[in-house]
Order: sequence, then C-alpha cells, then structure tokens
Amino acid sequence: MPVRKIFWEDPYQTELTTRITGVSDTVVTLQETIAYAFSGGQQSDDGTINGFKIVKAQKSGKEIFYTLEEGHHLKPGDTVLLKIDWEKRYKIMKLHFAAEIVLELVNQHFGRPQKIGANITSEKSRIDFIWPNNISEMFPVLDEKIREIIRADKDIISAFSNEEEERRYWRIDGFGQVPCGGTHIRKTGELGALQLKRNRQGKDKERIEIYLA
Repeated sequence: MPVRKIFWEDPYQTELTTRITGVSDTVVTLQETIAYAFSGGQQSDDGTINGFKIVKAQKSGKEIFYTLEEGHHLKPGDTVLLKIDWEKRYKIMKLHFAAEIVLELVNQHFGRPQKIGANITSEKSRIDFIWPNNISEMFPVLDEKIREIIRADKDIISAFSNEEEERRYWRIDGFGQVPCGGTHIRKTGELGALQLKRNRQGKDKERIEIYLA
C-alpha cells in the first residue's frame, strides 16, 4: 500500500511518528509521511528520520523513496520520528502558490501564452513562457491583481479531483480552480508582499521570477 501523504491533509504539520515499511540499503519507505518529494517543479522538503538526514526524496508512482545518510540501521516495522525543515517548507508553500497565482493571472489577462517551464524553491519561484515581447510589460496589471488577492485574504481550498489516482486541485472562489498536487497555504493573505522580476531566456522566451518581499 503506498505511503499516506499527510502533507496534503495538513501541510503545516512539521513532525510525525510513523513506521518504516521498507528498507533497501540507505533507502526507506514509510507508512505515512509529511516530507514532500520533488514533483511538478516543487522542491523536496529537507528533514530527518530518527535524526538521520534525508539526502534525497524521490516520488515513483504513488510511493515516495527516502534516501538517508549512511549508518541508519533502520528496519521494517521500526517506529520513527520524521521531522521537516518548517522554515524551508513554508517559504516553498508561499512561493509555490505565488507562482500559481501569477500563472492564473497571466492566463486570465494575457491570452494564455504557452508555459514552457516552472520551478519552485525556498528562494524563488519562476515560470517560463513563449512570449514575443518584454514580459515585464505585464507587471503593472499583475502587481495590482496580486495585491487585490492578498488584501482579500481569501480561503484557498485544496482537495482531490480523483483520490484513487491522487489528482488534486486548488480553488479560490470567484478567482479560479487549477489542477495541482503541491503543498498550499490556507489563505491568500499569508503571501505578504511579492516582487516580480523579468529574466529573458532567448528569442521569444521570457521568464517571470517571483520573490517574497
């Protein structure tokens, strides 16, 4: 049975007591988890399992495989304490949702240009587009709409569209609904202030970088 992903049920949970379900050298699997593994452009969480650093978290199908430091001596059935780096997680959650908001606003106001890439870390998020002009020309509209959404402090609903296949979405009533399997904040007001920057990637390739201000 695949790992139960508590980071979807409560993305604010930072510690979890769970059990080891499988061990292969330094790689372990868990009964439940709060540690997100890289997917959809979102960076993996940092954390520890019984004090051993998670070196890598890799999603495969519905399972997540955690590579630990050497010498953990864990075995299937062991009860363990999983902790995540909350400061990093919360920054990622905010920057992830900031990117989602920016993308939805671009689609709503600028004709749904082709998205060709995205990445979310704890330092910044970015979205790449095919766009023939200087994409910073969008920023006055984007900045205004982002401030409106943040000031409104709207609820962000995250749920399954298909639980068996682990397909999820987020929704803000009156704004939009978007498929997404990442970790999300609960209220738009948590974003605080954002800063947008343009980064040209080549002919007709434009990048919007998003920072927490």
